[in-house]
Amino acid sequence: MIAAIIGIVSGILTILVIHLLKLADKPVMYGLVLCGIGFIYVGFTWSDTPSLIISSVQAICFLFLAYIGIRKNFIFLIAGYFLHGIWDLAYTFFSSSHLIPPNYNLFCLAIDFTMGAYLILMHYNMVKTQLVKARS
Repeated sequence: MIAAIIGIVSGILTILVIHLLKLADKPVMYGLVLCGIGFIYVGFTWSDTPSLIISSVQAICFLFLAYIGIRKNFIFLIAGYFLHGIWDLAYTFFSSSHLIPPNYNLFCLAIDFTMGAYLILMHYNMVKTQLVKARS
């Protein structure tokens, strides 16, 4: 439970830092974070070749989701965060789950879902703003 609370707080702090720094290209920042969290598993599993391969493939998948989310359709970026949270839960069923720190799955799931929920709100506000401009 504490891991999830720390994850939610970490997600909120990440959102606040990106917002407070007034970074112009927020989708790029959130895409970079998504790429980073995907590749963390590669660092955890480097000592076990089959796990390293699986982790590398998932990291590359999240890299592409982030890229498509930045360049083409923001929905892919949102989906990436929620899919990564599901990956965090699913990884506990792998035989190599002992390579991941204890409670990391709950911590990372909480960050992923917190940031994914925020991105849904961000996307909703972008779409709403575009509709208002189109009507003017």
